[in-house]
Amino acid sequence: MTIKPRFCVTLLALALAGAPLAGAYAQSMAGGSGENPNANRTTLDPIPPEGGWDGLSNVLKAVQPGVDTRLQPSASQITTHIERLLNRGDNAEALAMIEKRQAEIKDQRGTDVQLMFQHARALAALDRKAEAIDIYTEMTTRFPELPEPWNNLAALYASRGELEKAQDALQMALRADPGYAAARANLGDLQLLQALRTYKQAAGEGVPGMQDKAREVETMLKDKQRK
Repeated sequence: MTIKPRFCVTLLALALAGAPLAGAYAQSMAGGSGENPNANRTTLDPIPPEGGWDGLSNVLKAVQPGVDTRLQPSASQITTHIERLLNRGDNAEALAMIEKRQAEIKDQRGTDVQLMFQHARALAALDRKAEAIDIYTEMTTRFPELPEPWNNLAALYASRGELEKAQDALQMALRADPGYAAARANLGDLQLLQALRTYKQAAGEGVPGMQDKAREVETMLKDKQRK
């Protein structure tokens, strides 16, 4: 008997699918001066309201052409903005921005690895798991030294009940970075899931005491879920 995948979703998929790639939070672009506090605003930022006397402001607005003085965002500012959208759950908006950015840079040389990773995260969050798995798998092939795609790939495998594939992916994450604590913790959770599945299989075959062991592990997993 196979384990119900809901435990995998709770302990792995939700925890891992939102894990940002290392270095995701890029520094803001330097610039601006004390005289113009909006000098380093980009088109990703809303236009600030004008201060001063409303009547004069309206007159000036009527006689002056509308000019957007905000700067075009840099690549790092775009990925930082996408990261914020993903972290607060605005996944559809993040995906739209990712796809727009991908169309803009499709003819450029090289690969925006961070954007690729965010694309998979957005798809997974929108329950388009097969597409997310395809992207993570491509990343693990092209960039096997990065532990995060392996880690998130494991989450998606676990959410589908493919525990052996999830274990292999987590072990590859740890091979890429032996100090990657998230992958090691997730491997521990995965081993509990595997133990639960094995105990339930043994109980189904009539092995004495296995049902009690299965309940113990199941209780442990539920306790971890509540924390």
